[in-house]
Parts: sequence; structure tokens; C-alpha cells
Amino acid sequence: MDKNVPLVVVRRLPRYYRYLSDLEEMGIERVSSQVLSKKLGFTASQVRQDLNCFGGFGQQGYGYNVKMLRDEISKILGLDKCYKIVIIGAGNLGRAILNYPGFTKRGFRFVGIFDQDESLIGKSVGDLTIKGMDELEVFCEEEKPDIGALAIPKGTTDEVAKKLEALGIKGIWNFSHIEVTSAVPVETVHLSDSLMTLAYRISEEEEEE
Repeated sequence: MDKNVPLVVVRRLPRYYRYLSDLEEMGIERVSSQVLSKKLGFTASQVRQDLNCFGGFGQQGYGYNVKMLRDEISKILGLDKCYKIVIIGAGNLGRAILNYPGFTKRGFRFVGIFDQDESLIGKSVGDLTIKGMDELEVFCEEEKPDIGALAIPKGTTDEVAKKLEALGIKGIWNFSHIEVTSAVPVETVHLSDSLMTLAYRISEEEEEE
């Protein structure tokens, strides 16, 4: 992927991918930028600009071939590969992430879940058994996971992130409440941010009424 593409454009690609997947499942073969814009909340011009960052893919008067565009976005996002994920933190959040079925069909496979709480070690979560943190190094050497998902208290986040980086993790999916500094790519998920954004939008609607 071109590193000059703005990150804000990259962050919109999963929304395109999800909607195009829905269209493909419905048997729809082509779609216009106008239809995409209405569904996704962008302008048609923004849709065309976003996709032109990666080559365009559309034809004037025809629009976009749904399957081809979905497949191209899948490749851009790296979804044509399989990524192994290890979860650090087997609390409610870690277990919820592991049990969500939507990740597997996108090419993400959970291979391990770890915690330092001895009362959790040995228990099963889905098809996996919770392991102790002292087993992480050997596990990473054998399984070579690509992504480390952090579902742990903020006090230990940086330390664990550095350990994962040293063990060869290629990217960190951070669900803690603080930003993580790492030499590998980090994607931080603040669940409260989307909720606060929703609160703002509700407030705006109420003011207009």
C-alpha cells in the first residue's frame, strides 16, 4: 500500500469492504459512487477520491464492479492473508474479543490467550485454554503470532507491548485506556470514544428539535 495515502482514507476502507460484502451476498453486481455515498454517509466525490488513492477501479457510466472492488479492497487491507492473534488478558473484554465470530471469516485467527491471574489459567475460552504469562515466550517462538491484542489494565500495557515487540509481534491491537508507544504498528481502540460521539450526535439532534 502507498504510504502516502492519508490514514483517514485507510480507516474508511473497512466500511467500504463491509458494504460491498453485503451487496455481493445479495447478488448485486455493480454499484455507483452515489449509492455508496448514501449508504456510507460520504459524498460521491469523497468516494471517488478515496478509491482513486488506490487506482480508481470504476468506469464512467458503469460505476464499480462489486466483486472486483471488494476483492481489491480486501487485498489493500491485507485480508487475502491469514493473521494469527494472541490475546493478553483473559478478563471479560479478552473473552468477548475471542468469542466474536466475525473475525475468523476476515482472515484473523486467534491462537492463544494469556493472563497472569492464576485463577483463570487452565480454563477454556472457546477452543483455547488460558495460559500463564510465563508461557508466552515459548508460545510465540513456536506459533509466531502476527498480532498481539492487549485487553489488560493500563498499568502494564507498555511493558507487555514491549515484550510482544521483542517476541516478534508485527502489530498491536490495543484495548487498554492509554496510548502505546511501539516500533510496530499500533491500533488503539477506545470504546468510549464512539459512545461519546453518539452522545454528541443525540445532543445535536435534540437541540435542532
